[in-house]
Amino acid sequence: MKKYIVLFFVVLLPFCLNAQDNFIIENNKKKAVIPFKLLNNLIFIPIKVNGIELNFLLDSGVEETILFSMDEMQEVKFNNVEKIKLRGLGSEKEIEGLKSTKNTFETYGLKSNNHMLYVILDQSFNLSSHIGIPVNGIIGYKFFKNNIVEINYEKRKITVYEDKQEIQKKLDKKFKLIPITIERSKPYISTTAVVDSIEIQAKLLIDIGNSDAFWIFENSKIKLPKKNFPDFLGKGFSGDIEGHRARIHMFSIDEFDFKKPIVAFPDSLSIINVKMVKDRIGSVGGEVLKRFNIVLDYRDQKLYLKKNNKFSDPFTYNKSGITIQHNGLQWVQETVHLETVQVVSTVSENEMNQNNNGGNFRYKFLLKPVYEIVNIRKHSAAEKCGLQKGDIIISINNERPYKYSLQQINQLLKSEEDRWITIDVERNSLILKFRFRLEDEL
Repeated sequence: MKKYIVLFFVVLLPFCLNAQDNFIIENNKKKAVIPFKLLNNLIFIPIKVNGIELNFLLDSGVEETILFSMDEMQEVKFNNVEKIKLRGLGSEKEIEGLKSTKNTFETYGLKSNNHMLYVILDQSFNLSSHIGIPVNGIIGYKFFKNNIVEINYEKRKITVYEDKQEIQKKLDKKFKLIPITIERSKPYISTTAVVDSIEIQAKLLIDIGNSDAFWIFENSKIKLPKKNFPDFLGKGFSGDIEGHRARIHMFSIDEFDFKKPIVAFPDSLSIINVKMVKDRIGSVGGEVLKRFNIVLDYRDQKLYLKKNNKFSDPFTYNKSGITIQHNGLQWVQETVHLETVQVVSTVSENEMNQNNNGGNFRYKFLLKPVYEIVNIRKHSAAEKCGLQKGDIIISINNERPYKYSLQQINQLLKSEEDRWITIDVERNSLILKFRFRLEDEL
């Protein structure tokens, strides 16, 4: 008899499984401090799995620990392995996987023994190419459930407390307390949305692993605003997740108001397999959460928020219409100038000039990322100028693309309206040049 595990993932949607493992602060210490990388509003932390350090996406919208990109984890030894079948988001196609128990997870004084995880064997599922750094897995409920977790987005650090009394005074003085519920191992918050002048009470998943501001699911009361555009929203096990983006008048979380935020409306087929909790209509993601210092207390079902310097930043989006990802590596030749130091020598000046002719520099070869256009938004500035899916980027604004990180490129494409972008691409062995102006479609 086959065993099936149903997984849901979008960059990033929730999984629906069961969990049993705890993270414990070691050496009788009262807290553990973990540095993290923040890319595209997503948090990435290093965790040693059975002694081998890997990169994990921290995601409050998942229950179980998931590993993928196995080609980058050949040294990891898994315990008590069992073959399973996984079923991907948006499709009934089966995916081979493994279930493993009694694994050890460690990071900066935080440790989980007997950790259960799931391994995706499909090598085509690779989050690293969409993020720009190696990403080996996702961790969620097990990280949050047993401790008090403070996330400081500005300082890029997570502080885990075993006892809330360690920070209770700070919470009472500086933070706003908001009640939440923990349902199916995930945190939910009650909010208010104003869509087309209609005020709606909205129950949202607190989804640290979703890079957007808000996701909203259409229903009999909530309709897609007339002014919108179709867009690529994320990557699932079985393909791309499509939907629409639009601005709404306002979203409010308790006393915190977000005016004219950009909201993603996923297509119904993309969420057809998601098991919704009662009354949920969407998610609040990293684009909003990064505007706070946040403290999550799963045990007492409380969220604490304190505004940071990013709170009033405008809500932006990719105005070009192109989605870019890594597509392998290339060898790049760079010139390195050598500094010369004058020394006393008996060699004549003519002899020195002859010996040093052309010797004040050398070449070195480095592996640099190749960037590919993997999606073109319909009716966007990029589509209008002639760019196509599959184009390999040769230069951006007359600079080699590997001089930018993927996040820097994405930030450039979110620039102000009317900014000109010049992109040279390789297509069918031809070098083509395109120029377009960023357009605000909302």
